[in-house]
Amino acid sequence: MPPCHSQQPAAERGVRHVDLDARLTAALTAVVAGARRRALRDGDRQIDTAHLLHTLLESDPEVRAVFDGPQVARLLGYLVQRAIGYGLRWQSSVEDSGALPVLCEPEGWSPTAAIALEAACVRAERGGHPRTRGLDLLATIVTDPESRAVEVLVRAGVDVEALPARIEAAAVVEEYEQECTAYEQERAAPEGPTAAPGPVRQVRRSIL
Repeated sequence: MPPCHSQQPAAERGVRHVDLDARLTAALTAVVAGARRRALRDGDRQIDTAHLLHTLLESDPEVRAVFDGPQVARLLGYLVQRAIGYGLRWQSSVEDSGALPVLCEPEGWSPTAAIALEAACVRAERGGHPRTRGLDLLATIVTDPESRAVEVLVRAGVDVEALPARIEAAAVVEEYEQECTAYEQERAAPEGPTAAPGPVRQVRRSIL
C-alpha cells in the first residue's frame, strides 16, 4: 500500500480527497487553494497549519473578527517573514504533533493540518452546518499546542487559551447575521399562495 506522504511540493500534488470541496464552503475552499499556492511559493513540501492560519487571516473576515485589529496586523507581519526567517527551519521537518492520524490524510498536507481539517469537518457536522467554515478550521487549529499555527499565535502575543470562547462568539454573530439576512430576503419576497413559510420565521421568533 503506497504511503500517504511524498516529497513533492504540496501544491503540485494537491488534496486528493474527492469529496473535500463538497465538505467546505466556497470561502474555505479558496483558503485551502491559497494555502496550497503559498506552500509551493515558499518551497514547502506540505501545507501546514501556519499556511492555513495565514490564508484564513487574509481571506476570511469572520476569522479576522476573532482577533483584535493590532493582533491581526502583528500576526500577518510575523507570518510574511516565514520564507526569510523562522520558517526556514520548518522546511527540513514535518509538522506532526504525534496525535492519532486521520484514516487517510489528504496528500500534500502535514499530519497536524490534516487532523485539523478533518476535525473541522466533524465540528461543522455536529453544529448542523452543511459545509465547513473558516471558523471551524480555526477552532480545531488552535486546540493543538504543538501546531505551527499555535507557535505563531504565541509569538505574536495572542492569548491562545481565550480563543475558543472568542471563536464561539464570532460563530454566533455570523449565524445571527445570516438568519437576519434570510429573514429580510423572505420579507422582500412577493407574497402569494405558492410562497412557502420556511423556517426563518421560527428562527426570528426564537431570537426575539
